[in-house]
Amino acid sequence: MPELPEVETVRRGLEPVMTGATVTQLEVRRPGLRYPFPGEFAARLEGAKITGLGRRAKYLLADLSTGETLLMHLGMSGSFRIEAEAGSKMPGIFHHDRSKLAVHDHVVFHLGTSGGAARVVYNDPRRFGFMQLIEAGKRDECAFLSGLGVEPTGNALSTEVIARLFEGRKSPVKAALLDQRLIAGLGNIYVCEALHAAGISPMRGAGTLVNRNGAPSKRLAPLAECIREVISRAIEAGGSSLRDHRQADGSLGYFQHSFSVYDREGEACPKPGCNGIVARVVQSGRSTFYCPVCQR
Repeated sequence: MPELPEVETVRRGLEPVMTGATVTQLEVRRPGLRYPFPGEFAARLEGAKITGLGRRAKYLLADLSTGETLLMHLGMSGSFRIEAEAGSKMPGIFHHDRSKLAVHDHVVFHLGTSGGAARVVYNDPRRFGFMQLIEAGKRDECAFLSGLGVEPTGNALSTEVIARLFEGRKSPVKAALLDQRLIAGLGNIYVCEALHAAGISPMRGAGTLVNRNGAPSKRLAPLAECIREVISRAIEAGGSSLRDHRQADGSLGYFQHSFSVYDREGEACPKPGCNGIVARVVQSGRSTFYCPVCQR
C-alpha cells in the first residue's frame, strides 16, 4: 500500500492540473472499487470547481466549489495518470513507461483548466482503492478521518507529544507508531527507517521510552525529528517504488535506493562505527528490519 510520502508525492503531481480546474465530465466505468461509488457520483462532481487538493494521512482530499470534499484512497495498486486531451503524458522529473491498460482505468476526470483541457485517469488493477464524497461541513464526522491521530510531517509531532501518546503503553514501539489513531499516515517502511535513525529497537515497549513523570526519555528524544527527516527525504525522492507504486506522471520513486535497513536483511548496518548486521523479524504479520546492535 502506498505510504504517506507516496501519497504526498501523488498530491503534488496532481495539484497543478487539478487545483482551480472544473470537472466538465466524470466517467465512472464500474459501480465501485473497494466500496460502491457515492450516489449520483458523476452528477455531484460535474460542473464543480476543485478549489484545493490536500492530504490527511494517506487520503487525498479535493475541496469542491459545492462545499463537498472528494476523499480518495489509492489502496494497494491505485494510481493517477495525467493526460492532455491529445493523449500525450505531461512530463515528470523521472519518466518510465507504465501500463495504460484501459481495463483498469476505472474513473476519468475530464477537466477544464487555465492551460486547456486535460484528463486525470484513476487506474487500479486490484480495485482496493476507493472514492467517497463528504458532505459540506461534515469532514470532522467522516468515518475515515475522524479517528486519525496527529500528522507526522509538521511541528505538531514533537518529542513531548510522542511521550504523551506512548505513556503507559506496553505494545512494541513499532506497533504504536503504526497505530493511525496515534500518528496518522506512518507505514511499515518509514517506521523501520525512522526507528533505525533514532537508534530505537522496534521490539522495545513504547511506554519504556517515557519517564515515570511523563517526560520523554533521552532515548526517545531524537525520534520525532527522525520521523520528519525520513519522510521529508522520501517525498523529495518521489517516494518508494515497491511493487505497484507510481507517481502521478507515471514515473518511479527513488527513495528505496537509500533505505538504511528496510529490505536489507543480512547487509551491514550503514551507521558509521556500527558493526551490526541488519536483521528481519515479523511483528503482527509484517516484516520489521532493524540493526540489533545499534538499536536498543
